[in-house]
Amino acid sequence: MATNQEMNTSTMDTSEGIKSQEMLLNLGPQHPSTHGVLRLVMTLEGETVIDCTPIIGYLHRGIEKILENRTIMAGIRYMDNTDYLSPMINETAYVGAVEQLMNLEVPRRAQYIRLITNELQRIASHLIAIGTYGMDLGATTPIIWTFRDRESILSLFEALGGSRFNVNYMRVGGVLHDLPKGWLQECEAFLDRFEKNYAELDALLTGNEIVMARTQGVGYIDPQQAVAYGLTGPMLRASGINWDLRVNRPYMAYREIAVNPQVRQEGDCFARYFVRLSEIKESVRLVREAIDKLPGGAISVRTPIALRPPRGETYFAVESSKGELGVYLISDGSEYPWRAKLRGPSFVNLQIVPELLRGHKMSDTIAILGSTDIVLGEVDR
Repeated sequence: MATNQEMNTSTMDTSEGIKSQEMLLNLGPQHPSTHGVLRLVMTLEGETVIDCTPIIGYLHRGIEKILENRTIMAGIRYMDNTDYLSPMINETAYVGAVEQLMNLEVPRRAQYIRLITNELQRIASHLIAIGTYGMDLGATTPIIWTFRDRESILSLFEALGGSRFNVNYMRVGGVLHDLPKGWLQECEAFLDRFEKNYAELDALLTGNEIVMARTQGVGYIDPQQAVAYGLTGPMLRASGINWDLRVNRPYMAYREIAVNPQVRQEGDCFARYFVRLSEIKESVRLVREAIDKLPGGAISVRTPIALRPPRGETYFAVESSKGELGVYLISDGSEYPWRAKLRGPSFVNLQIVPELLRGHKMSDTIAILGSTDIVLGEVDR
């Protein structure tokens, strides 16, 4: 679990004329600060990072190939295992691609239920991001608080689909079950409690002297660089680019409920942290509005058990907690997808890490990596 290191034989002359050696440092692959099974091979000059190569693939499970060997309906539950902190959103992307290929319109009630569950999932994912980020910066209290509130969300999911984590709740044409009796009241009671807890978390971290010193001006991404690297989600919006698929390419109930994208201009680690914190508050507002406007009616469209989408291809993307999560689906008219290609935002966002680390001190490495909020299940797939 600890890092290991090797000495390189090459030497460098410093400005003082002192000869020094480059050092190769392996951070990971199993290390608590890598947020998954990730290995960073870093070249150091003293405490300064001069190069970094991320080594991925330790968590590769062949999910895209598995999807080709499962029926359309059976493939939904495997989406839970990609970004395993946002399973509800992953499922929505997958069934949305199938529905788009079939030109299927989901009942409005099901669309609203999807919005509610997706935004609750976004809150849960961002709570993990902020809690673990506090750990990266040396604080233990935030992760205890954030996991406490996440547990309430997982309990709500359990009441919906019978599982807390890999929920398997979305279905082509709608959702698995309607909301159980009393579920909406439990959800609103959670939101009431959570808003008080959110204020405490905000007060603890935002403006904290140590947090500000470790994050402000660290890991800067300028807007042009963010676009060039294909960044999406909080990492893009933290650099001043106002792009959110729920607004720019609205889907499902987001066509009826307006989203206020959270944007910061600083482009540093603090901006990325604060965008996620602000998005939690925005998601609470969206859930409340969706509950107030929740229509009645059916929760799904009748579809055949042996679902065979027409021949063709499609790409459907949603705004995940990490950014643009896309599913490129090719159908040959059978029950099985001929090809299912996932666009994982964590995979795309990870590629800028070497650029961010270069020139920073070793102590900044963890702060920068933590601010990307990557999930290796989605990077490797």
